[in-house]
Amino acid sequence: MASGGFRIRPFRPADLPEVLAVERSSFRGDAYPGSLFLDYFRRGALFLIAEAGGAVAGYSLARTGAGRGELVSIAVAPPHRRAGAGRALLEATLRRLRRRGARRVSLMVKTTNAAAQRFYEPFGFRRVRRVRGYYEDGSDGFLMLREA
Repeated sequence: MASGGFRIRPFRPADLPEVLAVERSSFRGDAYPGSLFLDYFRRGALFLIAEAGGAVAGYSLARTGAGRGELVSIAVAPPHRRAGAGRALLEATLRRLRRRGARRVSLMVKTTNAAAQRFYEPFGFRRVRRVRGYYEDGSDGFLMLREA
């Protein structure tokens, strides 16, 4: 499926090096290790790739269970930011989570990341509560929730 010039498709293990490059450019010292991505993949998580020109432009990683979905992570490579890759990934992720039975979707975002909070709000996500010390660096997070 193409959306905004990006092809959205399922993750393949061969994508891992490019996913890790996107991850490091987005989260630096807080980047997830490759083993975590592969573990989610093996467990059947919803792991999508935004592809542009045959290269990984971004990814989204989500999981479902008991009628709920959780957006674990979403990131876009610097050259593709503000070009629609994030929107295309989130739209595809939410659509597929609904198909998997998720009636509610949650995510965590740093309280200091106002840009991310603004990104999620048009999709129906609302801040529910502050979670103190959620991130490894001790930063607080906002739990955001969206009803399907």
